Amino acid sequence: MDKGAEVIAPNRSLDEELDVYVTGGMVRGVLEDGLLAWRGIPYAAPPVGELRFAAPAPVVPWEGVLDASEFGPIAPQPFSYRLIRPPSAVVPSDEDCLTVNVRAPIRDAGDSTLLPVLVFIHGGGYSAGSSRDFSGQGEGFVQSGRIVFVSFNYRLGALGYLDFTAYSSAERSFVSNLGLRDQLALLQWVQDNISGFGGDPDNVTVFGESAGGNAVTTLMATPSARGLFARAIAQSPPPTAVYSQAVTSRWAQDYVDILRDVVGARKTADGDAAADGLALLPPQQLLTEAPVDDLVAASVTLQASIPDAYPGAFCFAPVVDGELLPELPIRAFRDGRAHRVPLIIGTNDREGSIFRGRVDILPRTPERIDALFERAPVSSQQAMRDAYPGLPGLRAGADFGGDYGFWYPSTRVADFHSRYAPVWSYRFDVAPRLLEILGLNATHGIEMFTLFDSTEEPLARIMTSLGGQEAYAAAGERMRAFWLQFAEDGIPAETWPRYEERTRSTLIVDAEDRIESDPRRERRRAWNRFIPSLAG
Repeated sequence: MDKGAEVIAPNRSLDEELDVYVTGGMVRGVLEDGLLAWRGIPYAAPPVGELRFAAPAPVVPWEGVLDASEFGPIAPQPFSYRLIRPPSAVVPSDEDCLTVNVRAPIRDAGDSTLLPVLVFIHGGGYSAGSSRDFSGQGEGFVQSGRIVFVSFNYRLGALGYLDFTAYSSAERSFVSNLGLRDQLALLQWVQDNISGFGGDPDNVTVFGESAGGNAVTTLMATPSARGLFARAIAQSPPPTAVYSQAVTSRWAQDYVDILRDVVGARKTADGDAAADGLALLPPQQLLTEAPVDDLVAASVTLQASIPDAYPGAFCFAPVVDGELLPELPIRAFRDGRAHRVPLIIGTNDREGSIFRGRVDILPRTPERIDALFERAPVSSQQAMRDAYPGLPGLRAGADFGGDYGFWYPSTRVADFHSRYAPVWSYRFDVAPRLLEILGLNATHGIEMFTLFDSTEEPLARIMTSLGGQEAYAAAGERMRAFWLQFAEDGIPAETWPRYEERTRSTLIVDAEDRIESDPRRERRRAWNRFIPSLAG
């Protein structure tokens, strides 16, 4: 722990409580809605210039007191990002995005007890999202008075999740797994500084949803993350969205070709003569010197091409680089090399139903499903068709794709990790009436609004406009209570049995919660035969 981190002492004034010394200097937070908040604190040096595509560097110290009342810029991403509160505010983005936010309850005078820490990793397919999202606020958790809440930004898209190491040279080095390295740097910052905000560095729970859930399962398999967190929660993770360098190097090459086209097209459209010369540069210089908007535009094109060219794959994902990440996380879980910390893991009832149109990334179309069947053992294929009647129809295809990406690999993580550490499994089934009418049901991400006590947000109000708000809000309140209890002592509830391979007891979060043993057993068995490499 950084000895400079200042523990909030008894009898300090509120003004003193808002001033905290962290790595880099003093920061001053704000009192907001009865909670203490610090925002936009650098946890690493700005990854710009020579530090683009480099591992996160130490924080650059500042003079005086840093105003920590406002969020820092979000990571560059492919569409105009807008806050839910207020809906008209356009959020600035910048490569200089490595900042952290902390929220803490006001403590009674004389109470110096360090609280458990929840560190939230936002989702968004490793290509969008930020700690400004409603889920990054954490008010519902902090208002309990029981925890300190941390959220942060990390590099996204090509800047954080493409592997350009094949282009390294004596003059210019490219580093792999930059987004993952950012997350590790943040967790080390928490170890060094969180006691100054009243948090316990020895009691850190890391949790995330979707890509954030993938980050959690990947961190559990990253050797250098050992000791940086005591517990983990993975919500709707795609645990197998981690790839070999043989695959990621091809994506990097495709990306460089696309980037040349993007730069060249800008020259044609804008008459920018400099763009013409840039497009002809070697890959090292092109990647280093291209404007960030061109990097983002090329990311959009690459991402759109992957689901058909590589059915079932996500191009922006961690890579097994043999250095930071030595093996596939699923293999580390299977063989007991993942960090043996207590884990909550789960998915939603129909993860794949929302993935349509612009976010159609799952293997849910007939062509993509056929590609997966061609890779599967012939003897397994009829069982899979029986498990998803109507395949490759729209509904069956959506469930097949969602289970392939999220549910089935999550069951394997639960099975494997339960051999070595405590595991609790859940499935979220609550869907407001409108989502049932639309055929989405409890789809990917639906639990987030209610878990974070944000059912009054505009989108949540629309979802519950035809009914179901009370059951939806109550389900989130119960989940939040489970997460808080887990953060405090590692057991979410006495009524929620641990997951074991023998019983596979799973909490079904519904209008009334229940425990089911091995839910969707026949689907699981079909997948075991369909993807024998995951059967273990």
